[in-house]
Amino acid sequence: MKKTILILMALSAAVVSFSAAAQFAKPEDAVKYRKAAFTVMATHFGRLGAMAQGKAPFDAKVAAENAEIVADMAKLPWHAFGEGTDTAETKAKPEVWKQSAKFKEMADKLQAETVKLVAATKTGKEDAFKVAFTATAGTCKSCHDDFKNK
Repeated sequence: MKKTILILMALSAAVVSFSAAAQFAKPEDAVKYRKAAFTVMATHFGRLGAMAQGKAPFDAKVAAENAEIVADMAKLPWHAFGEGTDTAETKAKPEVWKQSAKFKEMADKLQAETVKLVAATKTGKEDAFKVAFTATAGTCKSCHDDFKNK
């Protein structure tokens, strides 16, 4: 029974990996996808930033809605940094592919921080939101410093 479950799990993982790679017919499609994901994420993160910086009034409901979008979008772009996407017109530094373990670690950290950001917005407490926003923004900046050309 355990052997059957392990075989099914292995097959499922293979299918998921294949389907993720198969989503993009060409490397340019992957680049377009990841750019779009980052654009949507940045738009909603910018709205949160305006609240965190006092440029817009803090609204817990609006903050939570935007944070949830950011957290959802933070899951998307990473598999689109696959083979052949390093030569496309992009701001990604070669380090993305040369230091892939570190890049993955940063992606995972961003996803974890965005989950915390969602939780903080749901408290309705502006101070908790600002602390979580600052941590998430710091994660974004670290990754940009190491892996994105200006």
